[in-house]
Amino acid sequence: MQFKHPEILYALFLLLIPIFIHLFQLRRFKKVAFTNVAFLKKVTIETRKSNRLKKWLTLLLRLLALASIILAFAQPFLASKTALNSKQETVIYIDNSFSMQAKGQHGVILKQALQQLYNTPIKTRRFSWFTNNHTKRNSTLLDFKEDILKTGYSYQQLPLQQVLLKAKQLFTKDETSIKRLVLISDFQIIDEFPKVPENITVYAIQLKPISNQNISIDTLFVEAKSSDKLKLRAVLSAQKNSDEIIPVSVYNNDKLLAKSSVTFANETTQGIEFEIDNNTSINGKIQINEPTILYDNDLYFSISKPEKINVLAINQANGNFLNRIFTPEEFNFTQQSYSNLDYNLIESQHFIILNELETIPVALQNSLVSFSEKGGSIFNIPSQNSTITTYNSLLLKLKMPVFSEKIVQERKITKIEFNHPVYRNVFEKQITNFQYPKVQSFYKTTNGNSTLLRFEDNAPFIINNASVYSSTAAFNQENSNFKNSPLIVPTLYNIAKQSIALPQLYYLIGEENTFTISTQVTKDQVVTIKDSTSSFIPLQKSKLNKVFVTTNDIPEKANNYSVYKDTEVLQTISYNYPRDESNLIYQDISQWENVKPFTSVTKLFSEITGQNTIIQLWKWFVMAALLFLLLEMLVLKFFKQ
Repeated sequence: MQFKHPEILYALFLLLIPIFIHLFQLRRFKKVAFTNVAFLKKVTIETRKSNRLKKWLTLLLRLLALASIILAFAQPFLASKTALNSKQETVIYIDNSFSMQAKGQHGVILKQALQQLYNTPIKTRRFSWFTNNHTKRNSTLLDFKEDILKTGYSYQQLPLQQVLLKAKQLFTKDETSIKRLVLISDFQIIDEFPKVPENITVYAIQLKPISNQNISIDTLFVEAKSSDKLKLRAVLSAQKNSDEIIPVSVYNNDKLLAKSSVTFANETTQGIEFEIDNNTSINGKIQINEPTILYDNDLYFSISKPEKINVLAINQANGNFLNRIFTPEEFNFTQQSYSNLDYNLIESQHFIILNELETIPVALQNSLVSFSEKGGSIFNIPSQNSTITTYNSLLLKLKMPVFSEKIVQERKITKIEFNHPVYRNVFEKQITNFQYPKVQSFYKTTNGNSTLLRFEDNAPFIINNASVYSSTAAFNQENSNFKNSPLIVPTLYNIAKQSIALPQLYYLIGEENTFTISTQVTKDQVVTIKDSTSSFIPLQKSKLNKVFVTTNDIPEKANNYSVYKDTEVLQTISYNYPRDESNLIYQDISQWENVKPFTSVTKLFSEITGQNTIIQLWKWFVMAALLFLLLEMLVLKFFKQ
């Protein structure tokens, strides 16, 4: 028991006064004569004993009444050290990630927790709170209640270590204050539990759903491609096996393209395939009907109609074989004679082929280097009569291996780098026995950063560094039959196709995504990304006739978007949320050291309120004083002497 005014307790010394009065009173009994002396002696003894007992009872009751009044004025109370500390800080973390959409016993677990927070009086002198994507410092209870029910879901999920670091920033540096961190989450986190700071008391409220079964659309990719059809494969997963039939629908905007179903009776991962036209633009969406968590029921994807790639061949040899590769349906193919080259064409190309030039003048070298630095692709086919010094000058500027000497000797092209991006998905299997093309002469060189094709002795035939490629031998009929080999088509075709980084089917929000748009913009022009309700200007950089676009945390909403230049739609692009939240596996917070677990918001704040409660006792002492005074009156009135 403690006192608000302990100095008043000195008044207890006043209790000595009635004690002295009772002990040293001078009142004496007078003798009265009676005829029967023996009877009078007996009455006198009994009267004295009764009177003495009554006086002691009266004294005791008066002392107790006076002591109770003094104690009441000292204002006694009961309180813990926590309640007495005026420096108290509270920080609340609310996990609003997508997994908090799961349903508990009384509805969606996040909404349930927010409603309990709204109804719970939070009594603290300093109060801050944050979610995965929102922070509020030094909030009042009124402001908190205005904001809390507006809290929406976020694709972001802060790791527990980052939660502790962020909370530490919201606390003051006052080491004497009591710091409380309240974590409200389902703890659907794969990270290990971090160490809790010694000066922070952590309370963890784990909200548990009634079921951890969830079915999600995990990914979508192109499985096969033909000239007129595109086969897409979607992968769905479930937490556990189930006989339930899950319908799957595919849409182009609001138009239903296909409908199917899957079941997870035997496997927790299932794939589903569907075909679409290869030359059609699609703002697609795959959708399932699964009620546990809603965010992973949709997966958006975009397929833009292929744009034509600008290809320029600078010829000093016959280039008719290139016409059969770069068809008008997919390419804007231009051939120019080396002697009549229009240098202005270089700026507008995506892919340039140097077809057996005997020499490369400095002006052309500089133009090609500038073209490469701005993102263009180059393929060099040397001539049998090349001036090596001019070639090496260009190759050095392009950071490619140089030619050393010409080897006149027949060599077969026998080795294919199947894992090279140019040949990826070209061959059904890694063939080792085919009709090998051959050359009669070639230029000796070192290996480049990567090699596409090799001779039988491992010497390189086609090398590359980034977007620059070079063969080491001429392609003309006198020197090689490579032009008649099946390898030439996928080699040049795929290099040309990769000269533009075509957008993926979709990108993930929150990651750094980069894609290229074929367009020319003026100095003051920018491209804009829009959907039906929002728009933003992404980070972008223009080179030649391309715009390189980079996105990070924007957009925040999964959807199909369009890329605009002014009012012109350049292409469509899709964004989806990461699928990490689909895996409903939860941590056991009872294993987290120095953390106090709770099952509900109400129970936690009831305990915190109890820790801060100060019990006032002065009223009880006033009541005790009145009781003792009443007992004294009863003793004086009814005690027989």
